[in-house]
Amino acid sequence: MHFAFAYSVAFLLLALLVCFVRCKREPLKIYFAKTSFLPSSLLQKEYLPLLISALFVFFLAGPFTYSSFAESAKKGRDLVVAIDASGSMEGEFGKESKFATLMKLLRHFLHKRFDDNVGIVVFGSFAYPASGITYDIRALDFILDYLEVGLAGNNTAIGDALMQAVQLLKKNNAKEKVILLFSDGHHNSGTYSPKEGVEAAKKIGARIYTVGIGNEYDKKLLETIAKSSGGKSFAAKSPEDLAAVFKEIDALESSPLRSGIYVNQRYLFFSFGVMLVALLLWQIKRYL
Repeated sequence: MHFAFAYSVAFLLLALLVCFVRCKREPLKIYFAKTSFLPSSLLQKEYLPLLISALFVFFLAGPFTYSSFAESAKKGRDLVVAIDASGSMEGEFGKESKFATLMKLLRHFLHKRFDDNVGIVVFGSFAYPASGITYDIRALDFILDYLEVGLAGNNTAIGDALMQAVQLLKKNNAKEKVILLFSDGHHNSGTYSPKEGVEAAKKIGARIYTVGIGNEYDKKLLETIAKSSGGKSFAAKSPEDLAAVFKEIDALESSPLRSGIYVNQRYLFFSFGVMLVALLLWQIKRYL
């Protein structure tokens, strides 16, 4: 049986406890004529609060036991979704806006990508990584909840979006690297050109699949980006078209990815929680 912590970074809080003990503090001076009536605990250094604080840090660190760590081979790819959040994505697209429709279909798509590492890039006037590449679909759901039109400005920086996607893909070593780029407009902003983004993607062996949403996007540019990188370009003029595009993308080939799992993992939150509560109650009882 082995012992480990899920969130070891929590132990940085122990530095505060060290400072609490060792750092110089100006003592509070209270003068009494007699001290015989004071509880003896007030006349000596208290270590129980420090013990409770240390135990609380251990609790936050997520202690768990496990029997062994097993490497497993997952099939999938490193996949980065580049989402256009420019102002034009607020336009009508069936019963909802283009952006709302894309978010709904994207969620459904991601929930079926059990074996893929997925990252998210958002772009408008500039581009930024909203999420690193991860297997944690629930975390991606949480991030998608906070995305909205105009978050990155109202223009369209397709080149910057591709460069940000490439930077995320560089951090992993899957054989298959794919960028899905969704846009409804023309490249008109950013530091990098779409050509520079494509060249960077080709250097790491990433294919780019582009999806034009609506009727006013730069069809020629998106087709060129996809063709130059060995990918494919799709047109989605309606919510039904976009749903069909996701189904086709869902059929991409998979590649092996290395991952690992803890065998017989058992978290000890309850045990540490019981000890923490018991000590807190004891401490409170002493002063009642």
